[in-house]
Amino acid sequence: MRRKASLVLLAFAVFFTALSPLLRWYAYPRLAKVPAHHYQHMVLVAKEATLLDYTTMRARKVPEVTIVQTLRGNVEASERIERTTDRDVVVWDGLSYVVDADGKTVSTIPERYVFDAHTQEPVHTAGEMVDGDPVRREGLEFKWPFLTEKRDYAYFDAQARVTAPIHYRGVRDFRGLEVYCFEQTIPWTKVRFPKTLPVKGLTAESVARTGTTRWYTTVRRFWVEPVTGAPVYGEEIHREELRGGSLLGDRDKVTAFAGHVKMREDYVNHTVDLVKSQRVPILLMTSYLPWGFLTLGVLLLSLSLHLEARGRRRGPAGAKSAEPAPVTA
Repeated sequence: MRRKASLVLLAFAVFFTALSPLLRWYAYPRLAKVPAHHYQHMVLVAKEATLLDYTTMRARKVPEVTIVQTLRGNVEASERIERTTDRDVVVWDGLSYVVDADGKTVSTIPERYVFDAHTQEPVHTAGEMVDGDPVRREGLEFKWPFLTEKRDYAYFDAQARVTAPIHYRGVRDFRGLEVYCFEQTIPWTKVRFPKTLPVKGLTAESVARTGTTRWYTTVRRFWVEPVTGAPVYGEEIHREELRGGSLLGDRDKVTAFAGHVKMREDYVNHTVDLVKSQRVPILLMTSYLPWGFLTLGVLLLSLSLHLEARGRRRGPAGAKSAEPAPVTA
């Protein structure tokens, strides 16, 4: 009976020990992915900011500027691209718009971001764009990969249409979560005017004909939860200027926007709660279950060997040791 029990335990030990690496290195890379239907809404604010009044072409102080960002998963587009690439693809249709203190829209910039659902690497295909202009992204945007590493990454800047390093700056505790801090600096760069401007009849083309150019610089920071790769907090020290041309009259430049942009508090709380719930399935596949199965396999193997050893020491049940035959003369 003990021999049968030890064989059963040995079979279970082999099963759980083999399941441990399969779950981590085979199942996890295939099951962990960003859902194609993902929707995200984020609000950022800049208090006591400087904003250009396009009717007078003068910069003015405003109590608050609001930036609203939405990311909506385009399931139909992702399925169409998957048929041609043989990959799990996510298509995010993004929209960022700036609203002044009076509730008037200052600018609107749409985006389409196409990336691999598992690795978050860009997938280059028709339709990838920023503000209607075709782009070819390199590096990350919006989200880091699952199991983010403590290293620098390449990050795409949608304003300048360039990819630049975003540097790892260390670990910190953020509202009960261990997060990795990243920082990117974009130096003063000449950028395009948004195609949607706040003054009726004023277009990017008409402004360009005056010889006036738009310049931009920013320092952006993200606090990223490393298991999910989701930023739980972000901020930018953002500046824009218009330079030269007849539109400014006798001035060399004028500030179009300047402010310290931060995630609004209620959206920070919502994001932290959401990420705390999303990290559990990832940890189950990468840590809890693989190590648990491996430990269970070792324990079952030890118990199996223990039963087998006891059975061998006792010998067959009911057996008695033979006595030596008497010797006669």
